[in-house]
Amino acid sequence: MAKKSIAQVEVAGKSVLMRVDFNVPLNDELQITDDRRIQMALPSIKSVIERGGRVVLMSHLGRPQGDGKDHRFSLVPAATRLGELLGIEVAMATDTVGEDAVAKVEQLTDGGVLVLENLRFNPGEKSGCSEFAAQLAAFGDVYCNDAFGTCHRTDASMVAVPQAMEGQPRVVGFLVAKEIQYLSDAISNPERPFVAILGGAKVSDKITVINKLLEVCDSVLIGGAMAYTFAMAKGGNVGKSLVEPDKIELAAELIAKGGDKLVLPVDTHCGDDFSSDCNKQVVQFGEIAEEFEGLDIGPQTAEAYASILLDAKIVVWNGPMGVFEMPPFDGGTKRVAEAIAASEAISIIGGGDSAAAIQQLGFAEQVSHVSTGGGASLAMLEGRRFEAVELLDD
Repeated sequence: MAKKSIAQVEVAGKSVLMRVDFNVPLNDELQITDDRRIQMALPSIKSVIERGGRVVLMSHLGRPQGDGKDHRFSLVPAATRLGELLGIEVAMATDTVGEDAVAKVEQLTDGGVLVLENLRFNPGEKSGCSEFAAQLAAFGDVYCNDAFGTCHRTDASMVAVPQAMEGQPRVVGFLVAKEIQYLSDAISNPERPFVAILGGAKVSDKITVINKLLEVCDSVLIGGAMAYTFAMAKGGNVGKSLVEPDKIELAAELIAKGGDKLVLPVDTHCGDDFSSDCNKQVVQFGEIAEEFEGLDIGPQTAEAYASILLDAKIVVWNGPMGVFEMPPFDGGTKRVAEAIAASEAISIIGGGDSAAAIQQLGFAEQVSHVSTGGGASLAMLEGRRFEAVELLDD
């Protein structure tokens, strides 16, 4: 799936229309609480401006109504932070394709950077409107996709814009190139043992990826709240634990299909309330008392999983093992993270909560790759088609 990258295109004197993922978390004061997604876009942006090109950046932020009136979703904080990181003044348009955007694109000089206002302020972004896409396409001589978190979507900026720019260079940024290399190429011909570890709340979110990974992995380890649906499928007691009653039959099918490859917990760390200071107990998997709920894998499971992970050659991890934000129910996730960091495996951490956990626990520098896209990384592991990537130049 190798695609031409921004480094392989002549950009001097040209305008590069770059789709980035500046969908950063903001607090109530509209301050950025984690700028990792902006930092990840820096290499592609610098590659253009340092070679004499100019960059027009487009991104979404949150889920505004599409009328452009909700300032809570403005990209101004992202543009300000980008300017600080680049050490230059970054221009900010007050609209996406309106008069101000058009004027600021015309004023942009080589080596300059402009951020367009939130794409989702325009209803044409989510609907994939070709007219909206054509207005955006007019801003660039080169199209660059460096927004992995939305690569599985068919929004206008991801699909209709590169379609409108047919005949012009359409390339990936360094971030998307790296995600493709790890998530697609690494699992297409993996070294063995190849181990996947899946957590999180719902089996339903990960049915397709569990099925796919059972075909290609040597072991698929299950943790998180989804484990309790598997426990019920085996006739176990789960107390007040989070389960999906309508997915019990499906969990039973996955157990039958997976055989020895599908590895379930052997014990569970429970509490009688969703809090750090609740009454706690460790019980055998599927033996949770009526008034308790499972909040983490137990210590036996954590050690068994760590042992499998330490021997792996490739590890894919998506989803925490328990309520990692709430000690002591962070123990399972922490032990898994330690084992992955200590192993010599190529380690690929899916986005979302897994990325947050590995960051929070301090192991981000000791793994091979932390994905920036939760949904996108799962979709790529499933082997799903990405039209937004297929459109780009090989």
